[in-house]
Amino acid sequence: MITYIPILAVLLIFFLAGLRVANQFERAVVFRLGKLRGTRGPGLYWLIPLLEWQTMVDLRTITASVQQQETITRDNVPVKITAVVWYSTVDPVRAVVDVRDVDGAVIQVALTTLRNIMGRHSLDEILKEQEHLAVAMRLAIDGATEPWGVKVTRVEMRNVEIPESMQRAMAQEAEALREKRARIIKAEAELEAAVKLKEAACLIMEHPAGLELRRMQMITEVGAEQNTTTIIMMPSEFVSMARGIGELAASQRRT
Repeated sequence: MITYIPILAVLLIFFLAGLRVANQFERAVVFRLGKLRGTRGPGLYWLIPLLEWQTMVDLRTITASVQQQETITRDNVPVKITAVVWYSTVDPVRAVVDVRDVDGAVIQVALTTLRNIMGRHSLDEILKEQEHLAVAMRLAIDGATEPWGVKVTRVEMRNVEIPESMQRAMAQEAEALREKRARIIKAEAELEAAVKLKEAACLIMEHPAGLELRRMQMITEVGAEQNTTTIIMMPSEFVSMARGIGELAASQRRT
C-alpha cells in the first residue's frame, strides 16, 4: 500500500490539473494536439493535461465604439461620423478557428462599411434618415461577419459632425424657412379676415340697421375707455343724402 500512495497522489494531481469550469455565458473551444475537439461548458469539465488546451469565448453582447471616421458624402460635403456596434458570438468554433482576432475584425468591417454607406448618401439623407442608414449598416456588417460566427444586433450613429461653414448655411436655410412659414401664416390670416369682412359688408348692405347698431356699439366701447377722444358719427342716411345732393348738383352743371 505504501508503494501505491505516490502513484495515487500523481493520479489525483493529474486529475485535478485537468478540471475546468466555464460560466454560463462562456464556452471553451478545446484542441487536442492542435486538432479541434469541440466545445465544452458551461459548468465543470475535464481536459487531458499537457495534451488538450482551450480557448475561452465570451457569448455576451459586446458594445464596440467605432472610432471617428471622416468621409465625403455624395454631394461632396466632408463629415465626421462616430458609430457604435453591438454584436455577440453565436458560434464559438468559427469565431476561434476562422478568424484570428474576431473583435478587431468586426471593428474593421464596421469602419469600411460606415465609409462606404455614408459615401453613397447626401448630407440631408445622413441627417434625416439615420435610423434607415443604421439598419443598412447593421445588415451589411452582419453579412460580412456571419462566416465568423458573429451576430450583429444593432448599429447606431452616435455623432455626426459637419463643417462650420455648412452649419452656418444650414442655420440660414432654417431661418429662411421659418420666415417663409411666418409670412404664409400671416397672409392666410389676412385672407381669412378679408373674407369675413366681405361677408360682414354683404350682410350690412342687406340690413342697413346693422351698421347703425355697430356704430352705437363702437361709441359705447370708446366711451368705456378713460380718454379725451370725442367721436361724432353721422348716420348713414346723411351720407346717402349728401351723395344724392352731390350727384344732383353735378347733373345740373352738366345741363
